[in-house]
Amino acid sequence: MTELMNIGFGNLVNTDKIIAIVTPDSAPAKRLVQRAKQEECAVDATQGRKTRSILIMEQDTVVFSALGPDTLAGRFHELAGNREDK
Repeated sequence: MTELMNIGFGNLVNTDKIIAIVTPDSAPAKRLVQRAKQEECAVDATQGRKTRSILIMEQDTVVFSALGPDTLAGRFHELAGNREDK
């Protein structure tokens, strides 16, 4: 069953499609953001706030979130734990 994770401001992503959650501070992450914007495969879910994490998704899609990587990882693990309980 597909699980949707809240990445802030009512925006949801499919947890089955997440490859990685990274901070936007490193040079490689900045290059990734720049490339995703140029190739029009970026989704900005920050509602105009500072990007605190980048979700790398399947099929080269990149999603920007205003929530921190630790917060998103916690939500991801919480959903994974709920899935195991079922």
